[in-house]
Amino acid sequence: MKNIFGFVMVGSNNLSTSAKFYDAIFIPLDIKKIKTTENYIGYAQKNNIDKIDFYVTKPYNKELATNGNGTMISFLADSNKAVDIFHTKALENGGVDEGLPGVRSDGNYYAYIRDPNGNKICAKCNSN
Repeated sequence: MKNIFGFVMVGSNNLSTSAKFYDAIFIPLDIKKIKTTENYIGYAQKNNIDKIDFYVTKPYNKELATNGNGTMISFLADSNKAVDIFHTKALENGGVDEGLPGVRSDGNYYAYIRDPNGNKICAKCNSN
């Protein structure tokens, strides 16, 4: 089966702040920083470091990065504990709580945060 996405990208107005934030929240999700340039940071799953799946980037048009209303990116976690750690690390590194870790109406375990640029990010552990 083909993947749905080639990659996901969010904008940043400060790559250094974004790197600190994402480096921390991606630890429990087994995602690692693979490449850093003056314009972007690329992250990949630890078991597939040849394929960058997530980019944090300065906008190409040189305008300020903004977040989309109703836009959210969700990452899969292997356990509820990993979701809890993701949420804690987000708050410790400049993120804002958008929904405490817990079981939602579909029976799965979620936590929601906003990164330092206002992008809404979710970690999810499938319970079903």
